[in-house]
Amino acid sequence: MIRAATAAALLLSAGGALAQTHAPAAPAAVTVALHPAIDRPSTVFEGWGTALAWFANVTGGWPDAERQRLADLFYGPDGLGWTIARYNIGGGNSAETPPYLRQGAAVPGFWRRPSGATCKDWWRADDEAVWDWSQDTNQRWWLDAISARVKHPIFEAFSNSPPWFMTVSGRVSGAEARTDENLRPGQEGAFAAYLARSVDELQRRHRIGFRTLSPVNEPNTDYWYAANTQEGAHWSPARQAAMIDATHAALQTRGLKTTVAAPDETNALLFAADWAGYPPATRARIGQLNVHSYGTTHQTAVRDIARAAGIRLWMSEDDTPLEKDAEDFTGMATPLAFAEHVVMDLKRLEPSAWVFWQAVEHLSTLKGGKGSNWGLVKADLLAGPTGTHPIHVTRKYYAMAQFSRFIRPGYRLVPIDDLDTAGALSADRRTLVLVHVNAGITPRRLVLPRGWTARMLVTDATRNVACASGTTAPPRAIVTLILTRRPGGEPCPGTAPPR
Repeated sequence: MIRAATAAALLLSAGGALAQTHAPAAPAAVTVALHPAIDRPSTVFEGWGTALAWFANVTGGWPDAERQRLADLFYGPDGLGWTIARYNIGGGNSAETPPYLRQGAAVPGFWRRPSGATCKDWWRADDEAVWDWSQDTNQRWWLDAISARVKHPIFEAFSNSPPWFMTVSGRVSGAEARTDENLRPGQEGAFAAYLARSVDELQRRHRIGFRTLSPVNEPNTDYWYAANTQEGAHWSPARQAAMIDATHAALQTRGLKTTVAAPDETNALLFAADWAGYPPATRARIGQLNVHSYGTTHQTAVRDIARAAGIRLWMSEDDTPLEKDAEDFTGMATPLAFAEHVVMDLKRLEPSAWVFWQAVEHLSTLKGGKGSNWGLVKADLLAGPTGTHPIHVTRKYYAMAQFSRFIRPGYRLVPIDDLDTAGALSADRRTLVLVHVNAGITPRRLVLPRGWTARMLVTDATRNVACASGTTAPPRAIVTLILTRRPGGEPCPGTAPPR
């Protein structure tokens, strides 16, 4: 003990010279060569987006300056530049059911129960008196806001649950048991008519087009039960097929160009099981395959299913907060995990689109505790529609920007041999975008293909989509390399963070 103290005193008296002499050197950069297969046939990418439920059901009713700012953050040219939105056709509980769904999740349905009706059999699709097109004004505000910002938006409608009067339990959150089906027997046609008419009316009233309609969501799971806090319903593969057939028929009956998207399964493993249970005729009625990526097993199997069937594939829902990472607007742990997940989805699924779950999530620390890092923007979703609503743009938002600002609609996904890098090539083949995630503590010297001039943008603990010199990825960083065939390149793009 005495000797250790004496040694420490000598170091201090020498002005730290000895300590400085023995300080660890900066780690040498690890060299990573990036070899894109730009001549291989690959997926044409359609864009990025989000589901509007549930945050749009709240924020669409906020003061105009606040909701306009949010729309700019996601769909504006100086924001994320998203071009896709998934609109949730709500089921809706009965007026007698006490509120129990989480903030924003009680999306209204477009039905009106006649006075005095006490049973579940009062609804008729051809009876105008049981429709109510004044509902869901908040989420519908977002349809108009997106149309005003995006030249050619892609809209998809999706359902989480049938309306309460079509269910077994009388609740839109599921049956009493987790693996029981909640759509009443024989109600496929009525539910399909409800969805198709909703699509038809929304298209006409908002002057938009829904390219696809997804009638079931994460169907073959044990997530949904009556006491749950969000809309949901369990569907076996056979019942999914019946619902897909009914939805296709209802869209055809109304003369709509909208096609069916399915099965919107929670992960690739269950997607493959669902697909295996569909008859050939049902498969032929699907215009788009949707899969979520809340699990990464069997993703290339889904890719191959889509290729063999010749059907467009979307990664239609995901968010990836790092488990047990406390709510943090500026930290890099969750943004890095999120970016790694996006890279691997693009590489393994090779989807035509990548769609976020909830762009705005509730401030999860308001009631104490550590909270979580779901969402790209945080706000108090329990606050009333009036007053002010502080908007917190997180570092994860900028992790998303590293992809969506630069891999644009019309680009082709390009296979890259490095596991931490995703790539895309512009339609004119003159711009190659590479997004690389360095989650480690050592810099990575990225060796680029010959004949390209590179510009690099970085998001790390101190920078948000900021220009950086060279082609070395800093530790704990997400970098986007914009490669062009033009010598000298152009000024670094996309550096101004949205206000």
